[in-house]
Amino acid sequence: MPRKGYLHLTIILLVLALAGTAVADQDLPDSKKTTLGLYADSRQAYTMWRNDPVQVAIIDCRTPEEYVYVGHAAMAVNIPSKLMTHEFDTQKKSYKMVENPDFVAAVKKLFKKEQTLLIMCRSGSRSARSVDMLAQAGYTNVYSITDGFEGDKVKDENSYFNGQRMVNGWKNSGNPWTYACDPSLVYAPQK
Repeated sequence: MPRKGYLHLTIILLVLALAGTAVADQDLPDSKKTTLGLYADSRQAYTMWRNDPVQVAIIDCRTPEEYVYVGHAAMAVNIPSKLMTHEFDTQKKSYKMVENPDFVAAVKKLFKKEQTLLIMCRSGSRSARSVDMLAQAGYTNVYSITDGFEGDKVKDENSYFNGQRMVNGWKNSGNPWTYACDPSLVYAPQK
């Protein structure tokens, strides 16, 4: 078989392997489902990016505070879909967040609609909403990273780690991550 034929066969086998291991829509809570129905867990997402870093991009849609202080995938561009208001919500026991009106515009500025985009948040719900916003803007190949950067919470009352985000996620999967910020990847609000 000619060399070009092996390359095509390898690409087809890789795509089939990824499709066979993709996260199934019915396995997700409604909060993590998207209109496009494209999902990958953090390990699958890293493999997709590593196999084609020119065509595949990872967008971290968490706040700049999360990106900087919790850590991030070293290759992920930070474009927050929500911004922290620094107003504490006593019922939710966290700070209120508001939609980032520049989210879609910032993505359009950096990425073509035909690119494969992998969207990551803390645990998979915010990324799902971000995928939906991009789908409305005409993007069709946008995946939600279903376990996010920190992953899901341990649900075991007998565990010291109960309530901690240690079940899955980019940070817990063995994927490379960092606290170091590359100026070309950090969020800069639109002017």
